[in-house]
Amino acid sequence: MYPLSQLVDIFSGYPFRGKIPHITDGDARVIQMKDVDEPDKIYWDDLVNTKLTGRRQPDWLQAGDVIFLLRGNRFFAVHIDNVPFPAVISPHFFLLRVRDQSNILPKFLAWQINQNPAQRYLNGSAEGSVQASVRKAVLELLPLVVPSIEKQKLAVNMAEAAQAEAETYRRLITNREQLLKSVASKILSPNTEGAN
Repeated sequence: MYPLSQLVDIFSGYPFRGKIPHITDGDARVIQMKDVDEPDKIYWDDLVNTKLTGRRQPDWLQAGDVIFLLRGNRFFAVHIDNVPFPAVISPHFFLLRVRDQSNILPKFLAWQINQNPAQRYLNGSAEGSVQASVRKAVLELLPLVVPSIEKQKLAVNMAEAAQAEAETYRRLITNREQLLKSVASKILSPNTEGAN
């Protein structure tokens, strides 16, 4: 078992004050809570475009980064495959950057954080009554297992296959619901033969 801080560098989100202004010709996009879904979905097209006006040098997102949602009802990690434009994260996230990818794969790191052992630790260590959150010091101590790279790849491949299967089922269910609505519309409309 290793504490997370031995495996990654942890950066706080960009320190915006108040609402993030939408600036059409801005120099950065910002990932906010509303832009992310589990397990690995970022709605890149919906990101707010803004201008970074603070003095702090931004931690620009890179392919291979993992972002961790530190506030809300569920704490989870999302692996970033590619970054289509200059982007940063809001203060609702921590950025996790793996130091040595020959030791732990970023995708495996995100997957492990989202599994029950890590989730129990995070939920048990969260603070706050109105909106729970995980402090950086708590996240740094998150215990992680580092199996061989082969086992990491196997876990990631199985997770991706399950995810693809679930997405196929979701599409099938959506298509079936649309078909049923169409049939119902034809059968139940008083202006069609089926109503007689």
